[in-house]
Amino acid sequence: MKHRGLLLVLLLAVLAVSVSVAWQRYCAPRISAAEQRLQARTWLSVLPEGSYDNQPLQQPLTLPDPQLPHSRLQAGYLATLRDRPSAVVLHSRFQGYGGPIDLLVAIDREGRLLASRVLQQQETPGLGARLAEPGNSWLLAFNGRSQGNTPEGAWALKRDNGQFDQLAGASVTSRAVIQAIQDALRYFDEHARLWLTEAGSHE
Repeated sequence: MKHRGLLLVLLLAVLAVSVSVAWQRYCAPRISAAEQRLQARTWLSVLPEGSYDNQPLQQPLTLPDPQLPHSRLQAGYLATLRDRPSAVVLHSRFQGYGGPIDLLVAIDREGRLLASRVLQQQETPGLGARLAEPGNSWLLAFNGRSQGNTPEGAWALKRDNGQFDQLAGASVTSRAVIQAIQDALRYFDEHARLWLTEAGSHE
């Protein structure tokens, strides 16, 4: 009787584990798909609505020499509209005050900054960490900027004789972001011809 009871407990345990494993396998594809949709919404939020009709995250760019003066590019993606390149999204990583900062930068085909968004940061709460707040007004000030309409020496804080205000109480973070955005815009200007040629070869 005692052995029968132990056998029953063992069988129930095996059944429970089997059901759990089967359920996880059943749910895994759905969870993965949901995670991919969330990532796409986050990453593509820097592109204006109606500015693309492809799946940019499925069209990665070649990034020659991704180590830049103040940052390193992790990835790049091409957005197209009616089979014509409309923008590029660059994933930049650089050192902030508290640790690495991951920044998305969207640039239109003319080399102008469309938008930027912080993906990850370790900055001081209430100071540099405000970069990650949705619609951060300080980041919005860079929209429309390009290497063509902003002189080289202007890419600095006003206190450093540049054109940009600093994020209150976060001068180190502010300088790092300005330098990373300029890095991305400069890199775009240097490689736009290559990327547009790549786009044409896929049509």
